[in-house]
Amino acid sequence: MNTFSLALRNLLRNYRRSLGTLLAMLVGAITILLFGGYSQALNLGLQTGFVQSSGHLQIQHKDYFLYGNGNPAAYGIANYPVLLKMLKQDPVLAPMLNVVTPTLSLGGIAGNFSAGVSRTVLGHGAVVEDQNKLRLWNDYDFALKPRKSALTGTAEDSVVIGSGVARVLALCAALQVKNCPQPKVEVSKGADAPADVMALSVGASSKAATGRIEMLAANAHGAPNVAALTVVKAETIGVKELDDMFVGLHLSQAQKLIYGAGTPQVTAIVLQLKHSSQMAAANARLAVLLADQPLEVLDYTVINPQYGQITGMFAAIFGFISLLIGSIVLFTVSNTMSMAVVERTVEIGTLRAMGLRQSGIRRLFICEGVLLGAMGAATGVLAALALAWLVNHSGLTWTPPGNVDPIPLMVRVWGEGKMLLTTALGLVGVALLSAWWPARRAARLNIVDALRHA
Repeated sequence: MNTFSLALRNLLRNYRRSLGTLLAMLVGAITILLFGGYSQALNLGLQTGFVQSSGHLQIQHKDYFLYGNGNPAAYGIANYPVLLKMLKQDPVLAPMLNVVTPTLSLGGIAGNFSAGVSRTVLGHGAVVEDQNKLRLWNDYDFALKPRKSALTGTAEDSVVIGSGVARVLALCAALQVKNCPQPKVEVSKGADAPADVMALSVGASSKAATGRIEMLAANAHGAPNVAALTVVKAETIGVKELDDMFVGLHLSQAQKLIYGAGTPQVTAIVLQLKHSSQMAAANARLAVLLADQPLEVLDYTVINPQYGQITGMFAAIFGFISLLIGSIVLFTVSNTMSMAVVERTVEIGTLRAMGLRQSGIRRLFICEGVLLGAMGAATGVLAALALAWLVNHSGLTWTPPGNVDPIPLMVRVWGEGKMLLTTALGLVGVALLSAWWPARRAARLNIVDALRHA
C-alpha cells in the first residue's frame, strides 16, 4: 500500500504529463469498446435476421443442401407430418422449441405470357402463420417492428414475388412497384400476323393489369406442371440475385406443383428455438431422434454462409484496431515512464543510498504504470458506456447487409461483461508492460552516478 501511495503521489506531481497519457488511454479504450459494441450489435442483429427467416436449425434430407436445389422431389421428406408430431411431443426437445414448420423449395419458370415475358425463379413454399411467428423472435431485444407476411389471409393460389421478378415480368404498374423502370420495347406491326396471335394481344393489357402469372415446374415424375397464380405483392428482398428470382407461395400450392395428387413432401423442417444458447442441446437431442433416418441437421450459420463471412470480417477489423490502439498506448506509457526516470535520477540515487533495493525501485515504477493503466481503463469504460447510451438513444439508423429497411443504430457495450473486462485488463497489461523496461533501467542505475546527475 505504501508503494502504491508513493506511485500515486509521483503521478500527481507531474499531473500534466500524466493527464496526457491518461487521455491517450481514454481515447484508446473508448475506440475499442465502441467498435466492439458496434460489432457485437451487428453480429447479434445478423443472427436475429437469419433466425427469423430460416430458424436456428433445419432438418433436411442428406445431401439436399449440396445437390437438392435442382431436384427437390428426389430429396423430399415424405413422412414429415409424423416427424413434426414427434418433434413437438418430445419431452426433451419440446420445451426448447418456439416454432416448428415445414418448407418446400423449388425451381421453375414464371411467366407473364400476356406480356410475352418469362424468367427462371426460385419458389419457397411455407406455412404463412408459422412464418409470421418466426418473425417475432427477438431474443436480444432489438427495436424491431416485425411485419406480417403479405400472404397472410390470402387464397391458396396467391404469391409474393421479388421486385426484380416484377420488373422482368412487366408487373410494376399492376403491383404499384416504385423505382421500377420498364424498358422501351419496339413491337413490330405485321399486317399478316396470325389471327390467334392477334387475339392474344387484344386481351394482353387487361390480363397484365390483374397481376396474374403462370409458374411452370417439373413434378415428381419429371413432367411439366403449370399453375396460374395471383401476385398480391412485390417485395424488395435486399440481395439482387434473390430479388430477381424469389417467388413466395403457400406450402400447399408449392406441393401441388411438385407432387400433384401424390403424397406431399417438404424439403426442410425449420426449428426455431426460444434461445440461441439451446442450439447445442437441441442438436444433441436431434442426433438421437434422427439416428435411424437419412436426415441431417444444419444450423443457420451453415445455411447462411454470409453470416460467418460478415462476422469474420468485423472480427478481423476489431483485432487490427485493438492491436493498433495497444501499440499506441504501449509507446505513450513507455515514453511517460522513461521521462519520469530521467527527471528523478537523483531521487532514485537517494533512495538507493538509503537502502532501497533494486526490486523496490522496479516495483515503484511498475506500480505507477499499473495505476495509469487502471485509471485509463476505468475512465475509458465509463466514457464508453455513456457514449454508447447516447448513440443508442440518438435515433440514428442504418441498413445492414441484405436488409431493405433501416434499423436503429445500436452499440452494445452495457451487458457485454467479457468485452469490458478483456479491454480493461488489456489496457492495464499494456501499461504494465510499458513500465517494465523503464523500471528495469531505473533500478540498474549506479548510485554514485545517479546522485551526481544534474
